[in-house]
Amino acid sequence: MIAENNKGLVKGWLILGIASLLFAGVLAGLLVVSRTPYVQNVIPWLDFFHTALVVHVDLSVLIWFVAFAGVLWSMYGSGAMAAPGIAAVGIAGVGSLVIAASPFLGAKNPLMNNYVPVLDDRIFLVGLGIFFVGFVLLVVRSIITLPLTKAVTACDTETGFGLGSAAVVAAVAIVCFILSILSIPPGISGVKYYELAFWAGGHILQFMHTMLMIVVWFLLAGAIIPGFKVNRRLSIGVFGIILIVAVLSPLLFMMYRTESQAHRDIFTKLMEYGVGPSVVVSVVLVVIAIARKDKKNPQTSHLLAALTSSISLFAAGGIIGFLIEGVNVIIPAHYHGVIVGVTLAYMGFTYHLLPQLGYSEPSYRLARLQAYVYGSGQFLHITGLALAGGYGVQRKVAGTAQGLDSAKKLLSMGLMGIGGLVAVIGGILFLIVTISAIRGKR
Repeated sequence: MIAENNKGLVKGWLILGIASLLFAGVLAGLLVVSRTPYVQNVIPWLDFFHTALVVHVDLSVLIWFVAFAGVLWSMYGSGAMAAPGIAAVGIAGVGSLVIAASPFLGAKNPLMNNYVPVLDDRIFLVGLGIFFVGFVLLVVRSIITLPLTKAVTACDTETGFGLGSAAVVAAVAIVCFILSILSIPPGISGVKYYELAFWAGGHILQFMHTMLMIVVWFLLAGAIIPGFKVNRRLSIGVFGIILIVAVLSPLLFMMYRTESQAHRDIFTKLMEYGVGPSVVVSVVLVVIAIARKDKKNPQTSHLLAALTSSISLFAAGGIIGFLIEGVNVIIPAHYHGVIVGVTLAYMGFTYHLLPQLGYSEPSYRLARLQAYVYGSGQFLHITGLALAGGYGVQRKVAGTAQGLDSAKKLLSMGLMGIGGLVAVIGGILFLIVTISAIRGKR
């Protein structure tokens, strides 16, 4: 159960995350339609594509994921430092609002750099800066309220050590962001500047997201399967490997220049080999536990749907990553798979969390349907992208610029569009289930 003095912070971060998904979903519908064959030709505002894409990515990945990190850290941390905790969610909320509103306040100049795409405009950048301050406050408080020294010997090591380690990794990501910005040579600007600024820290931030996803997998498995427990030493190994690799990563700034290709390559390899083994072990543990489960419990069927869909999408995205050659839409197929894997885990845990916060139980039937609709839609989406990438369709383009000059390309991107629209429906269902539960307080 959540401590009473932590519920306010948990609710604050959860509402911020749901609000970011709500606005990101609106933009997602516009983006999918803008890339779907034939339908794209009747849209008069394709120039808005890249601006909408930047804000959609930042809302649905950066802000949603950080907000859910705030949910988890606030749930399991102590009630100390309440004032900085409240300040963190408030500041992050203001920054998120500015980011979401920036296109409608005249912000433009979208730059499609990786990890944290930006609008190279003062309004957007001010919003991003405000959000970053809130994130820093959240991380500092979480490291203090989730000390690793206690987590190592705790009875729920798979939760405490995982969450504490993720907070430390988040601090390392912040250090990498700062080191990157300080080490960019003079004269570099535009998309290359932001690519270098967010490359190292963006990779380490993925370490944090992966660790929190694994924690949520374990928590969902525990809610579905009574008595599920991860061996303490195994748990420390799963999270410890990622933690050690991440903590050592700032040393790479002494070995490779930030603007060098070697710098880019080493951080990519770091994520590939530093995270992969822990994910594989975690998947095996959870899948074996699910396979051994004797009875189906209708009251946890929606959690099982979210958990299995999360693992499946994350695995599919990881496998597609091995197919990447060149710059094409196989790349977004890869990262959409793994990102949606994290998102589905968080969606499932949201259903589990709502009654603990005093809200109504979500509709089990609708929540289960939502997980499968969203998961299957995203699977079709990334399958279409992966096939289209194999036929040479380039990423980060829309409309006629996609060069859909063959039946194979048209069919692949058509599959992408259908899957994307199904996923949008799944996203809307999540908002319906969640908001309905919040409005129907017990």
